[in-house]
Amino acid sequence: MTKQTAERYALVAAGTVIIALTAGGFWLSYAHLAEVAGQHGLKSSPIRQWAWPATLDAFIVAGELLMLRAGLRRVTDGWAIGLTATGSVGSIVLNVAGVSGASTSGAKPLLDYVVAAVPPTAALLAFGVLMRQIHQLVDRPVGHLGPASGAARETANGAAARLADPPAANSAQSPEPQLQDSEIKLRGGRPASATVEELVEIGRIAAAEQGKVTRAIVRKAIRDKALTVSGKRLTEVMDILRPELEAAAGTGPNSG
Repeated sequence: MTKQTAERYALVAAGTVIIALTAGGFWLSYAHLAEVAGQHGLKSSPIRQWAWPATLDAFIVAGELLMLRAGLRRVTDGWAIGLTATGSVGSIVLNVAGVSGASTSGAKPLLDYVVAAVPPTAALLAFGVLMRQIHQLVDRPVGHLGPASGAARETANGAAARLADPPAANSAQSPEPQLQDSEIKLRGGRPASATVEELVEIGRIAAAEQGKVTRAIVRKAIRDKALTVSGKRLTEVMDILRPELEAAAGTGPNSG
């Protein structure tokens, strides 16, 4: 068994445990909130008693799904984080408060509060771990560009040469003269960023130099060229670079 295979099995096993922990904690929390609702006005209607916790826990589900979507898109969704935090904190507070309001027979043991707080807290922490794994997967480097991937390095070097010395024909075909940076600044604007193709070539060069390619590496290389890039444009560049460099790495001398 290779190291990558072992890591894959470990990740699958950890993911299964995390999902089971999230589901179990969520169910225990929901059931306890339903009991609390029954003790405070909804006992005569079992349907309303079991539906009431959804008015709180639905925020958690919606927020977690939106956070999952944001993680897959490599962006941060403040609303999703806010929904998840609001629902989770509210669930923990109401689960604990339900212990005190269960009866008036006197002070409750501390362990009663701990038992009530553990399920929603465990569900929240388990989901946080799951999101961390997702972020690590979507931001993982794509193949190390060492000696085994000489083809990828040659491709990047060729791209560097093309970027540094553009064909004269392209300049001849340009219908309008290029404005100098100083002229653009005098007009109150800023230098226009490069095209996707040019940004991809910059990324290839950075990948060859760093031995791997991540969003942070490509963004820094672009900024080092005094260019700007939006998150959407950077995603387009990474979507081109990742499969290209993976394919190039697979054709190296040691790939077979």
